[in-house]
Amino acid sequence: MKDILLIGINHETAPVELRECIAFSTDETIAALSTLREQPVIGEAMLVSTCNRIEVLMASDQPKTAGEIAKTFITGQKGVDPNQFEKSFYHHQGDEAVRHVFRVAASLDSMMIGEPQILGQVKDAYRTATVQKTSGVILNRLLHRAFSVAKRVRSETGIGDHAVSISYAAVQLAKKIFGDLQGKQAMLVGAGEMAELAVEHLLRNRVAAIFVANRTFARGVELARKFKGTAVRFEEIPALLGAVDIIISSTGASGYVVFKEQVRAVMRSRRNRPLFFIDIAVPRDIDPAINKLSNAYVYDIDDLKGVIEENIEDRNREAVRAERIIDEAVIRFRQWFDSLAVVPTIVALRKQVETIAQAELDKTLHNLGHLAPADHRAVEKLAGAITNKILHGPMQYLKSDGCHRNISMTLDIARKLFQLDE
Repeated sequence: MKDILLIGINHETAPVELRECIAFSTDETIAALSTLREQPVIGEAMLVSTCNRIEVLMASDQPKTAGEIAKTFITGQKGVDPNQFEKSFYHHQGDEAVRHVFRVAASLDSMMIGEPQILGQVKDAYRTATVQKTSGVILNRLLHRAFSVAKRVRSETGIGDHAVSISYAAVQLAKKIFGDLQGKQAMLVGAGEMAELAVEHLLRNRVAAIFVANRTFARGVELARKFKGTAVRFEEIPALLGAVDIIISSTGASGYVVFKEQVRAVMRSRRNRPLFFIDIAVPRDIDPAINKLSNAYVYDIDDLKGVIEENIEDRNREAVRAERIIDEAVIRFRQWFDSLAVVPTIVALRKQVETIAQAELDKTLHNLGHLAPADHRAVEKLAGAITNKILHGPMQYLKSDGCHRNISMTLDIARKLFQLDE
């Protein structure tokens, strides 16, 4: 029987400099799923890679072996020392894996409890797994249930009322540095969802101008037009460093897009005006060595924790209610999952009884060859009714909650009583 397991690292177990070492791009995720699918012990797989977590969710009949294979694959794929990550990896199996997936989708495991982005990221990861055909009956059911739980948490608790996004926290941090953002100029490097949210928060704080730099210029133009900003090409970033005050970067680049020497070159012309970088990308976009320059400040995603904690008390109160919803959902999922083990026994039991009944029916009808067709059908109907009556009690029990309290023992007894394994 397959079990559900999950291995991964997140913002609680590993700092950003470790997380960025094993972050997966979309193309890398597709390739990884293809490789994991080829492993005989991994029946189903899904990979989630965000700025705060890298997790592999699997269904396997050899969970311990599958977990080790996945962990070795991740570190090997990224060319990093496994020992460097050994203490950062967490392992969940069975109900704990299910609970973890539900908590992640409902944003209870996020750096910012209640933030909405993670649900979309999990949905994207699941969509990739379905396209690559690495999800099956178990993960399909689990993820659809996770989406339902997340929706219920959002609608039945106030967790979203007190939530902040990473982009919101970034702008709040900028306000702490500058005091007032009115009249400041900002540049967004990257034009994804995080950037769009950042623009909305910047506009509420009345920044004077917004520049958008994106590798795909058309996407930058689209975002800039939406918010009445100015689109610039990636190559123009160094020149604009002398003019803007705030840079928020969230690209999918594999290396730095702004370097220390580029910033050093413009600091004299800025005449001591501070230059503030907020790097919310993993891997990081902004060279952390920039922090060594006078009046230049670089904050990465881990630095946002302090901003987030200001609303933590309200969110945690709502999180208690959300945890109850998740506990209930885990129990219901376990009931469904246990029923998967019952199905083969039910099928075998019905086949066993029907085979016996059919053999005895054939023998009886052979000895009663003079029966009229109507009587023949009546005897067949009688045999079928008796079969169903005999099976009704055992099958009802196998499907009931009472069976699930000790399912392994119950199935073992049932198979021995009806000699299903002989």
